Amino acid sequence: MNEVLRLFREKGDSLYGGEAVTQGEHALQTAMFAEREAASPALITAALLHDVGHLLHSLPADAPEQGVDDRHESLAARWLAQRFGPDVVKPVFLHVAAKRYLCAIDPDYLTELSPPSQLSLQLQGGPMSRSEVLLFRSNSHQDAALALRRWDDKAKIPSLKMPSLEHFMVYIQQSLIMFSAKKGS
Repeated sequence: MNEVLRLFREKGDSLYGGEAVTQGEHALQTAMFAEREAASPALITAALLHDVGHLLHSLPADAPEQGVDDRHESLAARWLAQRFGPDVVKPVFLHVAAKRYLCAIDPDYLTELSPPSQLSLQLQGGPMSRSEVLLFRSNSHQDAALALRRWDDKAKIPSLKMPSLEHFMVYIQQSLIMFSAKKGS
């Protein structure tokens, strides 16, 4: 938990990929939307930490404008897998795939994406192919990833009143306890 606090204190004030919010604001808003929908502690933790990969790499903030996909979902999933179970890790890993999936099945979804999200979509492979859609649908974590994606898309509101990072630490703690209990059994 201290690592999470440190990361957000050190890098949470950096801008969130061309949006009008910081990395920290985006994370808190995403978690807040998950909490409002009574998501599980693991999914609220995933919502809070879904973009932690952006805080772990040293690429410039304008990497997408330079044509670079930072693969933040993979970086985040590797980091999270050392600390949490699959109910946190898998939705984080799949949240980019969920965007690609939604673009493939819902033509209106693409037009609803912010310009920075549309740019990153192209770097991430664009809308899924038919075979990718079928594979995504077979994943047991697809529903959690799709919920996370929807919260992620909404969480770009400047000056939105939201809970503090410390407010969400209880969900991280619960997720850690649940993972430790499952690991021990």
